[in-house]
Amino acid sequence: MSIQIETEQAAVEEAAGILLERMPPSKVARLLSAWQVGHGDYLALRDKLFTGETVDSLYQKAKSASGK
Repeated sequence: MSIQIETEQAAVEEAAGILLERMPPSKVARLLSAWQVGHGDYLALRDKLFTGETVDSLYQKAKSASGK
């Protein structure tokens, strides 16, 4: 019997997706930046997470998440 363990990066990406469902993107980006200091490639992850987003779309998501 063998088990398959996902990579640390896969776990981080899943967690980031969950956080994005519950928190404004700006807070998620700040949190990931703090967590990623000296580890991995935050810029690549940021590009993956925010592909297709604009300042306006992120603002609308943040506004919706804050209930205003």
